[in-house]
Amino acid sequence: MRFLLFTDLHQKASVIDKINDMAERHGAEFIVCLGDVTDMGTVEDARGILSKLNRKVYAIPGNCDPVDFPQGISDVAVDMHGRAEEIGGLRFVGLGGSNITIFGTPFELEEEDITDALEGISDDGMVLMTHAPSYGILDQIPSGQSVGSPAIREIVDRYHPILAMSGHIHEAIGVVETDGTVFVNPGPAKDGRMAIVDITDGKVSVELIGPTDH
Repeated sequence: MRFLLFTDLHQKASVIDKINDMAERHGAEFIVCLGDVTDMGTVEDARGILSKLNRKVYAIPGNCDPVDFPQGISDVAVDMHGRAEEIGGLRFVGLGGSNITIFGTPFELEEEDITDALEGISDDGMVLMTHAPSYGILDQIPSGQSVGSPAIREIVDRYHPILAMSGHIHEAIGVVETDGTVFVNPGPAKDGRMAIVDITDGKVSVELIGPTDH
């Protein structure tokens, strides 16, 4: 299984061509979008962007997306917010929005709501799609403070996904493997960042794509 992963586009439509080009060049079977498609935009904005992608898209909202994103994009992408879907024999589990921020953005969730949403759909060895990162992993802002979600971290520690994908923290780009889980934040797509993810026989490999890669 090979797919293209992106997050945090923040309505920068000029990057759509690069996403499509990279999906084509690397033979991605589908595209995973981890939210912040818009920058406090409307669901019409989100739908317009997602409809321009040339692969099947599995998407969750980010904290800067509108609260009606899940229902509103369902005709152009597979809505994964609070849902699980079997893709290529693997269980993909999604939850959009973020834990509470200091910015009062449109799509924020209390930690207990994150737990409630994920608890009922999570399973051992899943592939986890969240906009916000797990607390303590790929979640540091420039001050060094961790701002990820303790609830997501708890779910990860309990169910040991083979892959945990997140965005949200633009500076926390990277791939980290901990206790059998590969964590990835491809960096913000608005800067031309994304990733190609391969899963073969339960093994995950990630190639990060940067702004200067064409």
